[in-house]
Amino acid sequence: MLFSERAVRDNIRNRDGKRVFYLSKGDQLTNGARDYLQKERIEILPAALAKPDRYRLLSGGYTEEKPEHMTHLHGDLLVPKTHPRIAFRGAVDLLEAELLWCSAVLPSLRDALGELLTLARRLLRCDVLEEPLPDTPLCGLTPEQLRAHSHRPQDYYGKPHFMPEVTDGEAVLLLNRLRSLTRFTELKAACAFSDENGLPTRPDIVKALNRMSSMLYILMIKTKE
Repeated sequence: MLFSERAVRDNIRNRDGKRVFYLSKGDQLTNGARDYLQKERIEILPAALAKPDRYRLLSGGYTEEKPEHMTHLHGDLLVPKTHPRIAFRGAVDLLEAELLWCSAVLPSLRDALGELLTLARRLLRCDVLEEPLPDTPLCGLTPEQLRAHSHRPQDYYGKPHFMPEVTDGEAVLLLNRLRSLTRFTELKAACAFSDENGLPTRPDIVKALNRMSSMLYILMIKTKE
């Protein structure tokens, strides 16, 4: 397999607190992928090292084999597939699939939806690698602008708030489904990333999903006839 820079970015892993990339025998890297790994100082390791000698458990114990009912939380740490963070990752996976589908059906919105897809994939990466999520504009709007535009659409787009109806057409209804799925994913994130007192441990991820839903609502406003 030939790994492009994008494929490499999607397959970075965490080993002993450091980012690494596992490369199987016979696989190759494009020049861009190799330059990226060198620039980011990400070590390339043989794929055979990806499987640890034993796996850690949340209880503090270990197991030499990975049970079917468990999966990786990060590194060599296994958790049950019912763990809230695994449920969150499943919701992000569903959101990515829906964004891809809507991008294919709504080519006029492909750029905006593509940016949301990139953010969704970045959320997953930041969770798995336990990295902070950069706070960047979304579709050209800062967090403050997103809030203003989604709360006062009449001022910015000359259109009021509305409740979707079946007569609004395919684009608006698909965007509304995406918006609802994003809010669902946000709720999964809020459950997955909270401490024993209910305080958020990853407010960056939760806020990013809130901003995604605001952006999708703005797209609904702009798309509505």
